[in-house]
Amino acid sequence: MRPYWIIMKKRDGKALSSEEIIFMIDGYTKGTIPDYQMAAWMMAIFIQGMSSEESAALTQAMLDSGDRIDLSSIGKITVDKHSTGGVGDKVSLILAPLVASLGVPVPMMSGRGLGHTGGTLDKLEAIPGFRVDLSEEEFIRQVKEIGVAIIGQTKSLAPADKKMYALRDVTATVDSIPLIAGSIMSKKLAAGPDAFVFDVKTGNGAFMRTMESAEEMARTLVDIAILSGRQANALITDMNQPLGYCAGNALEIRETIACLKGEGPRDLMTVVMEIAGMMLLMGGRSSSIEEGKTLAQLALDEGKGLAKFKEMVATQGGDTAYIDNPDLFPEAGMKIPVPADRAGYIHGINTLEMGIICGALGAGREKVDDEIDMSAGIVFLKKVGDRVVAGESLLTLHTNREDSIEEIADRVVQAYKIEDSPCQPYPIIYKVVDQDGIRDYR
Repeated sequence: MRPYWIIMKKRDGKALSSEEIIFMIDGYTKGTIPDYQMAAWMMAIFIQGMSSEESAALTQAMLDSGDRIDLSSIGKITVDKHSTGGVGDKVSLILAPLVASLGVPVPMMSGRGLGHTGGTLDKLEAIPGFRVDLSEEEFIRQVKEIGVAIIGQTKSLAPADKKMYALRDVTATVDSIPLIAGSIMSKKLAAGPDAFVFDVKTGNGAFMRTMESAEEMARTLVDIAILSGRQANALITDMNQPLGYCAGNALEIRETIACLKGEGPRDLMTVVMEIAGMMLLMGGRSSSIEEGKTLAQLALDEGKGLAKFKEMVATQGGDTAYIDNPDLFPEAGMKIPVPADRAGYIHGINTLEMGIICGALGAGREKVDDEIDMSAGIVFLKKVGDRVVAGESLLTLHTNREDSIEEIADRVVQAYKIEDSPCQPYPIIYKVVDQDGIRDYR
């Protein structure tokens, strides 16, 4: 085989064989295929797309480029969850300990902030001492002993993905669903879980802005998982406004603790409970999603989810005093309310802009090595469907940066669409995707 003919075949819209895909991934990982040919091949994939079978073969080849974690010693069905990201998305932080408290092991490898979205690892590191860099042996042992661990990806898993992503980042091929799905699933499969639930966000604050692209992403992820011998479901959920009321690292941990005390906002807890029901069904703990949701609610009411979160924090080196007393978390030096410039009803929020603003306040990174201000972020007071009077606060900015505050406040006002007529909030969950296809939620 020659790279030239494989590139041309995909350029012309033809399906590639598993052998051809393996040849390209293996050659690029080993350095026998140069960057310029891999870039041309990925651009062909970007333009022509891939079938489910091709995407599964791509994922498998990327998976085979590195090590795999063997979770068989845990002795139970292990279930993971993955979100495509958004603003205020702290679902994993609540969900993983809640599901684990009911006896279903949750081995979770998560990431850091990407663009306008926050990262689960960054949020956990707002807890002093919390370690996300466990070794594979520590990861397995912790899941076996307490049922849950949330860590960063180890370097030995899917090295092809790291090399390919660096090339995609400079060749305008990041936004390719087959390449995104291959990147996600090669790492997820390498981490060893038996089942997955995918939370695919759609809307103005999501990477998948349209329902069409969200459906394609959800379908691709589920297909790859099933073709790889795993159980898989997906939800398509809303990201036309922030999830919950807080965005920013320490602020989101505080909201996580409130949720685990049963004091969480409706939109956030609706997503948590639906995914919990799916995970408990997949893990063999319940006979239906509804039964799983009932069990999860009972565990929440009894404080089991919070107790498991505290146990995870302690096991990973974090200071549990912060869980017992969230007021210990650092607070920003400035808390700036931003008032509405008119009365009316909130019809929309530019969520992408809110994520960018959150980063500008210090809660995110512009460069990989930037230090995050854990106290920075936004507390949202008004969301879509709410009535507001002129001068009433829309949100509060938390920051230690004095520069550009007036400009940021103006951007906030511009990001809120206020009209005279009442309106309904967006649906929280739009669709369910499983091996039988795509259907409307409820």
